[in-house]
This record gives sequence, C-alpha cells and structure tokens, in this order.
Amino acid sequence: MNGADLLCDTLLANSVDVCFANPGTSEMHFVAALDRKPQMRCVLGLFEGVVTGAADGYARMADKPAATLLHCGPGMANALANMHNARRAWTPMINVVGDHATYHLVHDAPLTSDIESLARPMSHFVRRITSPQDVGPAIGEAYAASLSLPGVTTVILPADCAWGSVEPTEPKATPVPALKTVAATKLSEVAAGLRKHGKRAALMMSGLALREKTMEMAARIGTATGAQVFGQMSNGRVQRGAGRVALPKVFYPVDMALKQLEDIDYLVLVGAQVPVGFFAYPGKPGRLIHDGCEVATLAIPGDDLPGTIAALAEEMGASKEKPAYIAAPRGEMPGLPTGALDADKVCAIVSSLLPENCIIADESVSSGRTFYADCHSAPQHDYIQLTGGAIGEGIPLAIGAAVACPDRKVIGMQADGSGMYTVQGLWTQARENLDIVTVVFANRTYQILHGEMRAVGVNDFGKNATMMLNIDQPALDWVSMARGMGVEAGRATTAEEFTKLFKAALGRKGPFLIEAVI
Repeated sequence: MNGADLLCDTLLANSVDVCFANPGTSEMHFVAALDRKPQMRCVLGLFEGVVTGAADGYARMADKPAATLLHCGPGMANALANMHNARRAWTPMINVVGDHATYHLVHDAPLTSDIESLARPMSHFVRRITSPQDVGPAIGEAYAASLSLPGVTTVILPADCAWGSVEPTEPKATPVPALKTVAATKLSEVAAGLRKHGKRAALMMSGLALREKTMEMAARIGTATGAQVFGQMSNGRVQRGAGRVALPKVFYPVDMALKQLEDIDYLVLVGAQVPVGFFAYPGKPGRLIHDGCEVATLAIPGDDLPGTIAALAEEMGASKEKPAYIAAPRGEMPGLPTGALDADKVCAIVSSLLPENCIIADESVSSGRTFYADCHSAPQHDYIQLTGGAIGEGIPLAIGAAVACPDRKVIGMQADGSGMYTVQGLWTQARENLDIVTVVFANRTYQILHGEMRAVGVNDFGKNATMMLNIDQPALDWVSMARGMGVEAGRATTAEEFTKLFKAALGRKGPFLIEAVI
C-alpha cells in the first residue's frame, strides 16, 4: 500500500467518491491508485478551470465535497478563478495538487512553484503533506475543514509521498465538528430590533438559509414583523418555484440596488454580508444601504443557519405564522413569444417551459437579468449561479450539478463571452453523457462591459473600445464548436425556432446546446 492508495481510501471512507481531474506526471501514482478504486468516479476535464468549476457545481447539489486532481502550481493556477467562485459560494471542495518529490524541489525544475502562496488566497485551508504516513491525516483534516468552515481546501501531495509505502490500514470516517449555534442573547437582540423597525427591517440571507424550509421560516418572521427577506446578490444555491418563497435578491446595477434597499433601517445578516456594489463608480457609494442603516450579524458561514432562523422564529413567536412571499402556481400557460429573438424572449420561453425539479446553472450575465424574476412561479427547481464574478463558471457548474443529480435535467443559461473561458467543458458533458441543455445567449459582445463603460460616463465608443468589447469579427459558431466536442446543437434566430429546439432538448437525454442568436 502506498500513500496514493491511502489518499483514495481516506476520501472514500468519508464518502468523497467523485474526483474531477486534470492530472500530470507528478500525479501518476494517484491516477494508478484511482484505477484500483472502481467505487471512485473519475471525471476528466480538459482544462483545470473546468475541473474546479465542476467540483463547485457538484458540491452545491450533493451537499458534500468532491475531490479535484491538479498538476503542480501552474495547473492549479489555471483552476484559481473557479476556486475563487467556489470560495465565494462557501462550497466544500478538496483540491489535491501534485508536486515534485520533496527531494527534487531543491533543483528548481521548470514546474517548481510556491503552491502554498498560490493556493492561499482562494482556499480556506491549505496543507502540505510531509510523508506517506501523513497522507491520511492531511486528507481527513481537509475533509473536516471543507464542511465545517465550510469552503475550499487545498492539499499539496509531493510525488514521493504518493509512491512511498505505508502500513496497510483501513481509514475511518473523519468526525466533522457540529455547526455552531447562535447565542440566545444575540437572538434576543435581533428579535428586539426586528420588532422595533418592522417594515423598515430586512433579513439578508445566503448559504443553507436559502433552502425551502428555512426560507419559509424566514418568511414567517416577515409576516409577524413586516420585515423584508432578501437573498444576497450572488448565492450558491436557492430552492425556488411555485409553493416556495419568491425570494428577491439584491440587484446588480448600483442605482437599482440603492432604490431597492433605500427604506431599510435595520439589516440582519444570516450567512450573508453587507450588500455592496460589484465595483466602484464615480460619485456612487460602495455600500448599497444608507449610512444610517443599523447592521446586525446574526450568523456567519459555518454557523447553523437553518437552526438560527428556526430559533429566531421561535423567539419571536412566529413559527406558526403563515409565511409571506409564497409564489403562487401559474395559471394557464401564457402564449409563448414569437418573432425575432432577443434575450428577454429566451428567458420567457425557458421559464415558461421549465420542467419540474430541474436545476438551473446560470451564467447568463447581462442577457439573463429578467430570468430570475421570471421563474418565481415556475415549477419547483434549484437555482445555482456564478458567485464570485470570475466568468467561465457556467458550463463547468452544470457538469458538476449533472454528476451530482443524474436523474434531474440541468439547464445552463450561458453568456457567449464567458462561455468561451471554459468551452472545453462541453467535451466533458459529451464524454459523461450528462443530461444538460446549454442555452447560449449569442449577442457576440461583452454586453455587460458596454453597460460598465456607460456607468463610468463613456457613451461614445471608438474603434479600440469597440474591438475590445465585441466578439463578432469573426462571429463565434457555437453549433460547430459544440458538435466538434461531441454535443448535438442547433441555432435559433426566431422565438419559434428557439421554442422548437428547447422543447426537443427537454424531450431527450444527454447534452444538447442551443445557440440563441440575439
């Protein structure tokens, strides 16, 4: 038995049975060990950003971490953007980064780098394995940390620690610390604040607080006090649809968000942070609440968020109230849009035809701004989205969700510019025959950057700006790219064509891509 075998066995002992991988030479003993463990599902990504983005989507839906396998510092560097997105979503993840043998580092070989320094900004936990015998403890610590922080963990595996012999052993599951409870005094303070401010108070929630029953309990508090309930601007996973809380989230455009939150005098944070603009703009505030708004942090990530909301409702005598904001089922389906295709029509058609219990992986960026609200009364579904703003998350996020939930249809709402960052993920969708419909908003521009230019006061674009903001010369051919990676695809230029393609994609299994030319 070697260190790599011990690594696999420790992962499996903790029910980590999926590994998204892009291995290299230093990881060959780990690959060989994985080959001896048929109970471990190994999913190859052709780019490391696909690997970590898929691990993010998997954990959001499975509520447990996947492992990733990355090759040395440069391989992990390719993975950092989606590690950042996972960190922002507080997603549990165990990255295993191969490194040179301990005694080879002194030679400063071409792939040698400071992996710890690269990993630390995007990881909640970083640990270098020091010997073959240290493999089991290191992986156990990473597993516990990924769930208790919760978040991204990175373990560095030197090659000689992987191939070195260890005494045969059968690892046991690693205990995970219980989620922290909130002090009764804090609950009493917040309850008093909500009673005092009534309709000018709000709960801002994220993380596990955005599951169906917890949102419902928060909505009961809303009924009892008049307080509003929000999700923060970007969230890891929200359970949505008819019969569930129609939870508004903070708008991305600063002026809209300021208007949305202008009447809030008392803001209670439950796993969320104070709402701020994605960026600074001349003459506009960074915080999206007014200066006089009192902020109370009731719970942070790593606390028992569902338990906190339940305890707060009990403290306020609200646990039996009728919950506010419950989305009513749709009546008769409205007529679907017709004519020339645009982004709002795509959103309307998808939301109208959304299948029950599907998963939405949303990286539609500016094109899909109406989509979230369109789906309040749609059939029940899970909604996962780009969290950290590092584009290139959508296609991999859908991969991970489909691996975690093979019996559910996954619909990827994908902007074309950001989709090109991790377009290699389509190949993984094909190889694994994942049940994903990818809708590409093909506006052939970085549309969000057009808006950002105007937001800083630039309204006239010259040649240089236009060349940097548009991707239409040459125009991307998503149908050809998808087919070249094994994914069936079709192109729509009218609402009728899109509806026909989308209905057909919903009626079949396996990956399908629709290029919606808007």
